[in-house]
Amino acid sequence: MDKRTKTAVIIVAAGRGERAGTDHGPKQYRSLGGRSVIDRAIAAFSAHDGIDLVQPVIHADDHELFAVAAKGGPKLLPPVNGGATRQASVLAGLDALTHYNCERVLVHDAARPFVTAGIIDRVLNGLDNSVGALPTLAVADSLQKVDNNVVGDTVSREGLHIAQTPQGFAFEPFHAAHKAAANKGVNTFTDDSSLMRDAGHEVTSVEGDAVNTKLTTADDIARAQAAFSVPDIRVGHGYDTHQLVDGDSIWLCGVELPHSRKLSGHSDADVGLHALTDALLATIADGDIGSHFPPSDEKWKGAKSDQFLAHAIGLVRKAGGTVTHMDVTLLCESPKIGPHRDVMRGAMASITGVDRARISVKATTNERIGFIGREEGIVALATATAVFGVVT
Repeated sequence: MDKRTKTAVIIVAAGRGERAGTDHGPKQYRSLGGRSVIDRAIAAFSAHDGIDLVQPVIHADDHELFAVAAKGGPKLLPPVNGGATRQASVLAGLDALTHYNCERVLVHDAARPFVTAGIIDRVLNGLDNSVGALPTLAVADSLQKVDNNVVGDTVSREGLHIAQTPQGFAFEPFHAAHKAAANKGVNTFTDDSSLMRDAGHEVTSVEGDAVNTKLTTADDIARAQAAFSVPDIRVGHGYDTHQLVDGDSIWLCGVELPHSRKLSGHSDADVGLHALTDALLATIADGDIGSHFPPSDEKWKGAKSDQFLAHAIGLVRKAGGTVTHMDVTLLCESPKIGPHRDVMRGAMASITGVDRARISVKATTNERIGFIGREEGIVALATATAVFGVVT
């Protein structure tokens, strides 16, 4: 490569991550919101203008996993095999990068998928005037010594900081420090800034980021996956209309109201409950009221519509849904709905078991326009909202 490359990053991913559990494979290849942990880390650096090359260091057994998990890109170099320790893996990455004449190198844990552009910026800026830059967070909690589950002395947190990655260094002195440690048989460094300080170099602290957490345990991964989970919220819509004919009462939203006319239908023709039944069935994509209670079946002749609604909400709950809101809008010139609104809400709450505070009934006239305006029929529109766990 002729052009002198400015900055590379080594993504350390050769560990087994046993504290995270082994049932689902190494933690760096677990899925977070449909994308692997390691690919999220790689993507953050690939998208940064200050990074020219991304060098993954992986376990020798993980090449197939990596090929599936990493989406690649022009900055991504072929992975190299890591060593038995983190220190050895970083050295393997440095050795691979010697072919690219890098001036600066960052080292980042693959298990930190939430690294931000801001923290990368601060590390790069820290290298402008120092051979090394370490992102840290001041310790906020109290520290206690504990011996055999007995709490001892309080430890002062003054000056104590939590180290994060990426840690950045001038390439040549960093590579030399790693080779010198390896030549002396020292392989116990788990933090690159410690190795550099041991070699006599000063490392500058820059501001870390609380979101840049490392996934270490199974609980860490579960919390991270929850962050990418969204509720499976479904909204169903329903519509119904029935003709008005001569009569002495009308059923609307589970309430019988005195009226000079009635709604014509095979059942009690309660347009409000019929529309709401269809809205509930829509949340589970299970047909409509006619497919469950066909008007050709004499069994349902004159039937009360509350049983239709109860059936539909039972199906939603059987499918794992929780109904969180129901709304019915009635379009009619008469009767006036306002005086009966709360009674209707109470009736639907009784039928469905949904809290009355989550049930809405509204009404409007059609301004004497069309068949509704001529009082030839009534229309009902309904929506139902249900939650079915989460989607990841």
